[in-house]
Amino acid sequence: ALARDDGPAAFEAMHRVLDKVWDEMYRVLIPGGFICINIGDATRTLAGNFQLYANHARILQHCLQLGFCNLPAIIWRKQTNAPNKFMGSGMLPAGAYVTLEHEYILVLRKGKKRAFASAEEKALRQESAFFWEERNAWFSDVWFDIKGSRQKMNRDDVRTRSGAFPFEVAHRLVCMYSVKGDTVLDPFGGTGTTALAAVAAERNSVLVEIDPTLTKIAQNSLKEDAIATGNATIETRLKNHRRYVEEKGAEFFKYQNEPHGFPVKTRQEKNILLRSLCRRTSKKNEVVFTYATKVPNDN
Repeated sequence: ALARDDGPAAFEAMHRVLDKVWDEMYRVLIPGGFICINIGDATRTLAGNFQLYANHARILQHCLQLGFCNLPAIIWRKQTNAPNKFMGSGMLPAGAYVTLEHEYILVLRKGKKRAFASAEEKALRQESAFFWEERNAWFSDVWFDIKGSRQKMNRDDVRTRSGAFPFEVAHRLVCMYSVKGDTVLDPFGGTGTTALAAVAAERNSVLVEIDPTLTKIAQNSLKEDAIATGNATIETRLKNHRRYVEEKGAEFFKYQNEPHGFPVKTRQEKNILLRSLCRRTSKKNEVVFTYATKVPNDN
């Protein structure tokens, strides 16, 4: 299709391949489970005609046909000061185009809201809660605070551009839409960013990746970086909350977090438990992490 300069046909052919991925995601998701799709739209000039190809709209259309429930999406704003970000005819009207400095994070759910019925399920959900100030940032519809562009791989035997995204994007989504002990599936495993985020949040993860070189990179990352990355992430969350407590003052907080011993804003934060990683064991295609049984307490 591209050889014929038929952009719409090429666009549709690509998405028919991706449709199979979303079909499988719908099949394996638990009732009430979420799918989060980070996708940017694309632009292309074919036969002298500049056009936007709305990937997010095409994916959303197919997911709704499958039966997913559409939820408010996130716009990840990736502002750049690069002088070449403007497209088209410069300062002349009727030929210049607005910049494309954002990506979408589509959020969809399989079926109705997830139920947490047993005492164990409720306890894990409470341990997995996020801080008041995290909620305010994470559940805003536009994310301005995560910088970084998609990573370029500096190896000849790897795709020129990987699908890797900043760790913080994956970590937020894992914390927002799953609880401890859940299994997070990434059908585009890439360099293993989602798995690192899952480890930091005490979730299990499964990666699927067709490129053996990227698979090796992901495996090495889990073995070499996961404990340090996870512990740094946990410590940053704790430090940020302690700083928030200092900034707001004691009168702002009504409750006490029991595991860590610091003030929190709401009752739902009382049982947040962030445990550090202490050990890793590896098998052929599996890496298992052990978490500390005790946590530092401010009391």
